[in-house]
Amino acid sequence: MKKEMLINVSQPEECRIAIIEDGLLEELYIERASQDNLVGNIYKGRIVNLEPSIQAAFVDFGVGRNGFLHISDVEPQYFRQGGYDPDVPLENPHAGGDEEAERRAKRKHRPGSRPRIKPPIQELFRRGDEVLVQVIKEGIGAKGPTLSTYISIPGRYLVLMPALGRLGVSRKIEDDDDRKRLRQALLELNPPKGLGFIVRTAGVDRTKKELSRDMAYLLRLWKVLVRRVKKTSAPVDIYEESDMIIRTIRDIFTTDVDAIYVDQEDAYNRAKEFLQLVMPRHVGRLHLYEGKEPLFHRYKLETEIARIYKREVPLPAGGSIVIDQTEALVAIDVNSGNFRVDNSAEETAFRMNMAAAKEIARQLRLRDLGGVIVNDFIDMRKEKHRRGLERALRDWMKRDRARTKILRTSPFGLVEMTRQRIRPSLKRSVYTDCPCCNGRAVVKTAESMSIEVVRMLMLAGQQPNVDRVTVRVNDDVASYLNNRKRKEITLLEEEGGMTIQILGSEGLYPEHLELDCRDRSGQPITLNT
Repeated sequence: MKKEMLINVSQPEECRIAIIEDGLLEELYIERASQDNLVGNIYKGRIVNLEPSIQAAFVDFGVGRNGFLHISDVEPQYFRQGGYDPDVPLENPHAGGDEEAERRAKRKHRPGSRPRIKPPIQELFRRGDEVLVQVIKEGIGAKGPTLSTYISIPGRYLVLMPALGRLGVSRKIEDDDDRKRLRQALLELNPPKGLGFIVRTAGVDRTKKELSRDMAYLLRLWKVLVRRVKKTSAPVDIYEESDMIIRTIRDIFTTDVDAIYVDQEDAYNRAKEFLQLVMPRHVGRLHLYEGKEPLFHRYKLETEIARIYKREVPLPAGGSIVIDQTEALVAIDVNSGNFRVDNSAEETAFRMNMAAAKEIARQLRLRDLGGVIVNDFIDMRKEKHRRGLERALRDWMKRDRARTKILRTSPFGLVEMTRQRIRPSLKRSVYTDCPCCNGRAVVKTAESMSIEVVRMLMLAGQQPNVDRVTVRVNDDVASYLNNRKRKEITLLEEEGGMTIQILGSEGLYPEHLELDCRDRSGQPITLNT
């Protein structure tokens, strides 16, 4: 399998990175210069409000919008008596502490185990308290960014987690021998007591020397951040994530990526400098694309990207999936279309669902859809087929970098799942709601608008001193009023002693309605609606 990374930065306003496998687009990342990209940044903030009813605090961290800090994202060092001391977490928040107690506090509640006890948030913080936070989710709509006090700083092979207080290995590394070897290598590096480190999936085949070099870099960076926190007062930024090119190479590039192509010289030089620093053996895989044809057109990706924003996605063997995104959840419907297998309804449904599961996993990655996702697969009667579909969907979702949880098929034949939402979906980032329909995807008919106009004219006829009413609407609505509603409008003119003028324009959107009421002297009159 040939795997390539394409980096398109020929337009200064936008950076696009695509991962393709054998010519098929598998992952896509888009970042706009005009959009704030705060995820991963660390700030020293100040508590500005506490909401005991939802057990959350709102934090001013200096970006214009307050962040949301829930009690579940407050780490145990804040639970001690006496409240928050801003000097304690700066160097080593758990120095001399009970690491086993903190490990228990961080562990998620499991069935049959005792749930961890957290004090109310109003006992942990007061207004004006300073707190070190990291952005873990971008603000979506009117919601501000989501914050956490569990700080994590990624390196190439390791992640520094000051609050963790122990050493660990990524859950995505499943081989027991690899896990034991990596854990032992970390122990032999003798990291400072109290600081936590996690080995990333990229570190699975790394030597002890490479891990040591990454740990030294992270420790140097942490000392710089500690000094910055001590010298500055909140709200202030302490650490900013790298740009998307460096971040993506750091997090995604592995030895199975055959080549990286960059279509802009400055970006190529930045990527080359980073690779020479952290992965000098793989610098030869980086190439500056100098072709005349645009990079994404060269690989026929523009058509594929345009398909991402469409509601219906055709499947190679027939049939399709339909994706509808709402505020609270994503609904995905599987349609068999003309796909048939040996005149067997059960086998047709099973194979169709298996093909749809693979494409659903791919589309969730490409569109960056998060939150609650409901998959309406074609009904299957056999239990082995339902279980097989669930296993297949889980297997296809394993390559997703976002955390996912998939439930078993419900009695209604639905497969419900959640996917970690870090930032607004790709569609929300690229598109804005239509001013004509306000995102509803439908507008009122000319008949509906005409009925509404007549109601407003009836109201205007009841106002004292109204002499003339001018109505401005879409051309189709004006035509309907002047032709089919002329008798009613004439009657309203006679009963109200006023003149009504209907003006239509093709440039007005279908639901535009503007009434201008005037008295005999030409002064405007406001309708009491």
